[in-house]
Amino acid sequence: MGNDSQASTAYESAEQLRKRIDTTRAHPARVYDVFLGGKDNYPVDRDAAAAALAANPRGHLDVRHNRDLLRRAVNHLAGEVGIRQFLDIGTGLPTQENVHQIAQRITPDARVVYVDNDPVVLAHARALLASSPEGRTDYIDADLRDPAAILEQAARTLDFERPIALVLVAVLHFVEDDEAYGVVKHLVDALPSGSYVVLTHLTSDLNAEQIAKVAKTYQDRGFSFVLRPHDEVLRFATDNGLELVEPGLVPVHHWRPDHSPDTGASTADMDPAFIEGLDDIDKIRYHDINDVTDADINVYGMVARKA
Repeated sequence: MGNDSQASTAYESAEQLRKRIDTTRAHPARVYDVFLGGKDNYPVDRDAAAAALAANPRGHLDVRHNRDLLRRAVNHLAGEVGIRQFLDIGTGLPTQENVHQIAQRITPDARVVYVDNDPVVLAHARALLASSPEGRTDYIDADLRDPAAILEQAARTLDFERPIALVLVAVLHFVEDDEAYGVVKHLVDALPSGSYVVLTHLTSDLNAEQIAKVAKTYQDRGFSFVLRPHDEVLRFATDNGLELVEPGLVPVHHWRPDHSPDTGASTADMDPAFIEGLDDIDKIRYHDINDVTDADINVYGMVARKA
């Protein structure tokens, strides 16, 4: 009877999750997945990504370099600073080099909590829970706009008496001003001294014409989409008394670049004729992210410390 009950509960849970998935509207996490060459998306998400790419044909470099800053920041915090705990909000779909893979490669006992509210992400959360034997990972089904719930659940895995790295990568531009600053303050206030914040954000400061076109493609699909200038992004640090880590708040490809090959990219020795025959949205996975100029990037990034 116990096994039958568990199987029934699992089926009901999966059925409830399936009902939450809306395949008629694009979702930011799934659009992001398209740009990273993932498979966990729907035609409506590919359409949104294709529209954004048409508006800014090299805009996929924003996504790829945004993700690469995350790699470098986690390497720095786990390897050089000694951070052992990470709270990643707006996780998105599992891809290569998730936070726990980067951190636990350096320090196997690292603890990582992922937070997202897309049921498709939740359906794939097991891939985010493949922790090293020494460490721990957890997944929270919650919205960034409910920081109290996130903190309460994260405390099951993370020790809020010890430093934590709060990861807010490419998520705050989906939150309006009247909520965004309050949410970040609530989260940062809960972090102990010696904690860090990793934050990236789309901006209209850089290459304004292209990013305005991209923003419109998202807004037309019902997304909140706030392009904040440098000073308004910087406020997420200064309003909370955070100390910027060098080189400060900069375009993401200028934050401690190491020019490593993109681990998410496909091999460069693919048949050129095969690549040429692909849709534009599928070609981007074969693009070398080191082929980038300042005119390609519309994302600021920073790492900041709580004293």
